[in-house]
Amino acid sequence: MRLFLLPISTRRTLIYCQRLTVTPTNQLSYLDRSTAKAANLWAGWEKSESGWRKKIVEYGNQALKRIPYEEWGLKSIPPLSSHRKQEALSGKQMVEVLFPSSLIPEESVFGVLRKLGTERQGLHRNRMLWSIVGMPIVAPFAAVPVIPNIPFFYLVFRAWSHWRAWYGSKHIEFLLDKQLIRPQPSQILDEIYATGNNPFVQASVSAGGSPSPNPNEDETMVLNKANSKVIADALRLPEIEVELDRAVWQVEQALKAKDELRDEKTELDSAKKTPREEK
Repeated sequence: MRLFLLPISTRRTLIYCQRLTVTPTNQLSYLDRSTAKAANLWAGWEKSESGWRKKIVEYGNQALKRIPYEEWGLKSIPPLSSHRKQEALSGKQMVEVLFPSSLIPEESVFGVLRKLGTERQGLHRNRMLWSIVGMPIVAPFAAVPVIPNIPFFYLVFRAWSHWRAWYGSKHIEFLLDKQLIRPQPSQILDEIYATGNNPFVQASVSAGGSPSPNPNEDETMVLNKANSKVIADALRLPEIEVELDRAVWQVEQALKAKDELRDEKTELDSAKKTPREEK
């Protein structure tokens, strides 16, 4: 496999895993086969022109869009299994990590990976357990005729999603602990980031593991939606475009909400000062 570190803003980075080998269908695990079957079913529902399937797909896609991009990134990393551990250690297979060196200095790659691989482990584990706890509670909805038990299947999906993200993060931690990571600066990524619609300012990585010129400066975007396709085409990874689109949208929304909150606070502070000045 190959990892990519793709800065979205001056403080947030998307991690993505490219699988270099394709597992034959007859060698897939039961979980992987079930996942593929569910994906095909969802794709079939997306073709519906009307009815309850169409409505479920519309609401479902909106919900999927709001799942944190960090979770999607960790899910792209294959779960750490005993077989993968033995395979990695026996052959000492190094995992290449591509990144834009103009934004992330090579010596900081390990710190960025460590942060991305550990900061959400507890969250995904806890939410997986809560999703499992909720399944028996919503199971009686299966008694409703015609319409599937959507709450139950949603909790199943969320439990699986958190499990994949949790074990993806544990895989990163394992690779770091066993020194199986090989940083590889990418000239292609450097050129794209430098010539994008929102070119970045020369930056270094903060102690938190994200590119930032100064922790006291405002967070700004280094990518926009138009860059997603450019990166996907340049890397010959069409599947990464949707991941970048989602990450860019979520970070833009977060920064917008932060700006609105700051403006509201400024207005409130100004309103409090005005009466005092009149006195």
